[in-house]
Amino acid sequence: MFQRGHILLNARCQTAHTNADLLNSYIGQLLLQPGLNTAICLTAASNNDGAAVTIQPCTGSTAQKWTFAGNGQVTVYGNKCLDVTDGKNADGTKMQIWTCSTNNPNQKWDYNVWANTITWFNKGKCLDLTDASQASGNKIQIWGCNSGNINQVWDAGYSVSSLPTISQNGQYGTNNCGTGSDSASKCQTGWINSASDFCIWGPPYLAAIGDIETEAVAYCTKSGRGARTIPNGALNGVHFVKTPEYVQVTGVGNFTKINVPHGDSGGELDNRGADGKGNPIGGLLYGNSFGTNLQYHEWTSFLSDGEFCIRACVGARATALCNHVYDIMGCYWNIPASYSSGVFESCAGDAALPMGVYGTSTWSQGQKPTPSAHPAPASSNCAAIPTVSVSPALARRDIAREHLGLQRKRYTNPEFPGATPAPLL
Repeated sequence: MFQRGHILLNARCQTAHTNADLLNSYIGQLLLQPGLNTAICLTAASNNDGAAVTIQPCTGSTAQKWTFAGNGQVTVYGNKCLDVTDGKNADGTKMQIWTCSTNNPNQKWDYNVWANTITWFNKGKCLDLTDASQASGNKIQIWGCNSGNINQVWDAGYSVSSLPTISQNGQYGTNNCGTGSDSASKCQTGWINSASDFCIWGPPYLAAIGDIETEAVAYCTKSGRGARTIPNGALNGVHFVKTPEYVQVTGVGNFTKINVPHGDSGGELDNRGADGKGNPIGGLLYGNSFGTNLQYHEWTSFLSDGEFCIRACVGARATALCNHVYDIMGCYWNIPASYSSGVFESCAGDAALPMGVYGTSTWSQGQKPTPSAHPAPASSNCAAIPTVSVSPALARRDIAREHLGLQRKRYTNPEFPGATPAPLL
């Protein structure tokens, strides 16, 4: 028996793909950002053979725009390739760029979309953030691949100022959505900033979530982002929480207004999906909570006819806190929080325990018995707002002003129904 609020969906199976397929799955010029900090980017020091490869603050400059070529090369400046200096297969060898050469083994790479690692082809070495240093100018190295090593996580993404038309092959809609609003928009670029400024993924036409998850489009509370807007009155309760490691929005409403069939118990949307391309395929998510216009590479969301939740994570625990393998467990289990009707608020809060992790054990979906979800973390400094309705997207300078309202009152979220005390980690 599932608890109230659980959104059900047939569990998805990951589709087998070669890394070569995945290296080609991202279209156009990419920012490559270390998992520890999405505000810094892989950068070529100059457009010269032998130029060092370092990290620098992300600016979207030409030196930071990399392309996954179909032959396993990772290119910059059009004709320069990510290159292992002198082909030296030793831990600590620093990276360089060099004029691309067909079949040069020093320039052959795999990108593993499940682990977000860039691996030197058939060498057992991974692109590595040297000493985990986030200092500008830190030269990037290769190191023996080690599953779970956050220094070897490299997220592939896009500058919001130069979004591609599409970011994935097989994509239903578009990422470069313009500045208008259209009830028939196929925009698949979303935002999450506050209780009054967020987007959720929904069907582009009347269809069950589980049947249309690869084609979902963005529905936003702000106009002017090229997306569809959430109709006024569709949201009956909204709860925004910012923690040190993620932001999330949870709530209830009537989502038949955004093409969810009445009675649909819903499904999961996330950044990977069954084939590594995401649900929706090509869906991109941005926000300003941890820096201006930062892309969230790890996020998870659920939607039914009456309930929604979305969480976007940053930092070393992003994958664990935005895990999306529990796709039949729904909002209450994956994102324990307030789902009260009639309440609209933005809060600060503590990070939750990773879903599915209980002490030293990790529960796998389908195992019996099914454990209770973790309790909802306490939240505080909540700012109440009367309701959430469509309004123009805020100018950048006004976003911080809205967040200043978080100091107005104190509030503690109760644990959700049926929660049991979380075991110590």
